Amino acid sequence: QVQLVESGGDMVQAGDSLTLECAVSGRPSSDYGMAWFRQVRDKAREFVAGISWSSLSTEIADSVRGRFTISRDNAKNAILLQMNRVQPEDTAVYYCGAQNRRLISTEEDDYEVWGQGTQVTVSS
Repeated sequence: QVQLVESGGDMVQAGDSLTLECAVSGRPSSDYGMAWFRQVRDKAREFVAGISWSSLSTEIADSVRGRFTISRDNAKNAILLQMNRVQPEDTAVYYCGAQNRRLISTEEDDYEVWGQGTQVTVSS
């Protein structure tokens, strides 16, 4: 059974950079299509970035394109989310998801496994 554990969330100021890590255990991360979503209280979970099993394809949400990048660290068996020039509207709990179909999906329901989330708070 694969397990996901997110880390790297912090309280930062607007314009700062932050790297989130999703540690994968139980299976190689390359067995899955992986993605980062974020959620603000009382709102639906929002797709942020995704990466295919081969890492050949990535997709970035319009709201963060040009500032955030997603990558796979095979040595660590982890997925990284590099967040540059963060803004207060990036404040949310960030979740890592894995799907067996190994592709990229922007739909929350397509992901079978989730981590517990990590809080990112950006002050102006």
